[in-house]
Amino acid sequence: MRKKKLNNDTVRVIKIGKEALFEFIYEKMIDEEELFLDVDLLSVSNSFAIDWETGQFIFCAYRGEDQNGNLISLPKEINLQKLLRTLPDTIPSMYQNKRYQEYTKEELIELSEKD
Repeated sequence: MRKKKLNNDTVRVIKIGKEALFEFIYEKMIDEEELFLDVDLLSVSNSFAIDWETGQFIFCAYRGEDQNGNLISLPKEINLQKLLRTLPDTIPSMYQNKRYQEYTKEELIELSEKD
């Protein structure tokens, strides 16, 4: 694709609302999931949430199938909205190494039950 040149007095602008911003963040996380979470894209499923008031985003990857090929879902007791409030940030910048923290599902259930 040929790129269009800007004139000296031209400014290109992208302005997006909340839904498009959420979509952009989510899609970027999916695109970079192997790098950010050190996983094989074909073997995981993911879940995510955002809190617009605090501006926090949470993205989780977990094994997508068991040894028999049955789908594995995130337990319903894991409440990502609550985890947004209870979990500390895993890293101050997405451009550093080791961006993620690993938890067991049981640990996330316990943290989801905290107020």
